[in-house]
Amino acid sequence: MIWVWIALAPILGALVYGGERVMRARMQRRQGPPLLQPFYDMFKLLDKRTLIVHSPHALLAVAHFAVLWFCIGAIFLGWNLLYIIFLHLFAQILLILAGYSVRSVYSHVGANRELLMLVAYEPVLILVAVGLYLVSGSFEITDIMQQSGYLPKLLPLFAALAMIVPIKVKKSPFDIGEAHQEIVGGVEIEYSGVFYEFLYMSRFLEYLFIYSFVFLFGGVSLWLGSLLVAGMFLLVNLVDNATARVKTADMVKIIYSVAITLAVINILGVLL
Repeated sequence: MIWVWIALAPILGALVYGGERVMRARMQRRQGPPLLQPFYDMFKLLDKRTLIVHSPHALLAVAHFAVLWFCIGAIFLGWNLLYIIFLHLFAQILLILAGYSVRSVYSHVGANRELLMLVAYEPVLILVAVGLYLVSGSFEITDIMQQSGYLPKLLPLFAALAMIVPIKVKKSPFDIGEAHQEIVGGVEIEYSGVFYEFLYMSRFLEYLFIYSFVFLFGGVSLWLGSLLVAGMFLLVNLVDNATARVKTADMVKIIYSVAITLAVINILGVLL
């Protein structure tokens, strides 16, 4: 059964993304797209003409999607959390290399921003894994899910995680990678047709990846985990509708001065 869920991961992510667009439209009191709009977009992309800048550029998009999908499969199978974080890091590096592999200035600026986003959120993900290890005694997701009581002990760490969720799903105030007014698509600008489809579906997998970390704080209680994910989903979209985009350098400063400080203090508190 678990393999079925892994196979359906892009579809699950698309439903989450579609649900988010519906929620945002309701918050802004407009009609908005239907829940299944991501699927309609996917079919439209398949009808578009595919232009390839060069073969490695196209293959990097496919590899980025494949590694992300493997990463989600590893989460569903309950693998080691550190391995999963490093797998995800590898997927992001493939995307950044794709951005640098073409001559477009917009693509290079987009790759720079993706790199800075990576520098901002990756330490927090590792600290979250360390915090869960200190409480559960294991980096294995299957072991982490067998215990409870993470939230009272790791509340500052959960707050740090909440600060990087908007970076991963590219929402304000940290929607640096989605700043179409400034970088016209960034690393995605030279992709079209089926290869852009892979990057579009990668976004769905990113949703599953980061909300999986939120779910882990529920531990053995699936209801608590689901409640945390629903609350985080609502909070991220409320903040997205109420704030403006900050500069890339400000995003890094905020994450390092607030999120990482909270995470480190929390871990030191658990150790002492």
